[in-house]
Amino acid sequence: MLKSIPKLIASIIIPNLVGLIGSLFTRTGIDSWYSNITKPSFNPPNYVFGPVWTTLFVLMGISFYLIWTSGKNIKWAVIIFIVQLLLNTMWSILFFGLSNPMLAFIEIIILIAAIIANIIVFYRIRPAAAYLLIPYILWVSFAAVLNFRIWMLN
Repeated sequence: MLKSIPKLIASIIIPNLVGLIGSLFTRTGIDSWYSNITKPSFNPPNYVFGPVWTTLFVLMGISFYLIWTSGKNIKWAVIIFIVQLLLNTMWSILFFGLSNPMLAFIEIIILIAAIIANIIVFYRIRPAAAYLLIPYILWVSFAAVLNFRIWMLN
C-alpha cells in the first residue's frame, strides 16, 4: 500500500499541473477581453470555475491512479489520457489566450471525443476509473454549449 501512495500523489498532481497551465491563459483572458463580451444567461459566475475544475482534475487523477495500479497493460490508456489532458489545455489557450471562441469550439468537440475515448479505454481496464470521468465529460459538454453560445453572441 505504501508503494502506491507516491503513485496516487503523482496521479493527482499531473492533471492539476496541466490545469494550472490552462489557468494561466484563463486568468489573462478573464481579466481582458472575456469580461467585455456578451455571455448567455446560463453562464456561471467566474468564481464557480476554479473549484469545479480543481475537483474535476482531482477526479481525473484518482481515475488515472486506478488505471496505473491496475496491473494491466495500460499503454493506450496512458496515451489517451495524456492526449485529452493536452487538448484540455489547448482549449484554454484557444479560448482565453487567443480570444478565439470559434477555434475553441472546434477544439472542444475534439476534446469531447478524446474524453469519450478515455472513458471507454479506462472502462475496459477498470470501470470505477471510467465512472470518475463522468462529471468531467458532463462539465466539458456544458462548456461546449457555453462556448458555442459565446461564439454566436459575439
